[in-house]
Amino acid sequence: MLVHKHLIIRAKVKNPPKHVIATEQWFRDLIEKIGMKLLRGPIGAYVDVPGNKGLTMVAVIETSHIAMHVWDEEDPALMQLDVYTCGAFDPLIVFEQMEQFGITERQFLYLDREVDILEISL
Repeated sequence: MLVHKHLIIRAKVKNPPKHVIATEQWFRDLIEKIGMKLLRGPIGAYVDVPGNKGLTMVAVIETSHIAMHVWDEEDPALMQLDVYTCGAFDPLIVFEQMEQFGITERQFLYLDREVDILEISL
């Protein structure tokens, strides 16, 4: 059954991911822990342009996608993480996985997009 859940996270982190290979593994671990199936990727790149330095990574999962963008020139760094899936998952697992980046501040929206766009309280 399709459930169309969308988790959007904006976080400030002390230990931002900067290495593509390590972050690819973090993505694989996250996908496994939330019970999803990886179809393509993860694929990422580090952008070394002043004012826009940071890591971007995406993965196609069987039920949609996961995308991360990190700007590490800021202190603390800014991380934006997007998990969209047509399968059920526990957003608290995503928060737990992000703890290794040293979250200092976190905002999120958890949305049900099945019929309308409705915010879900955790």
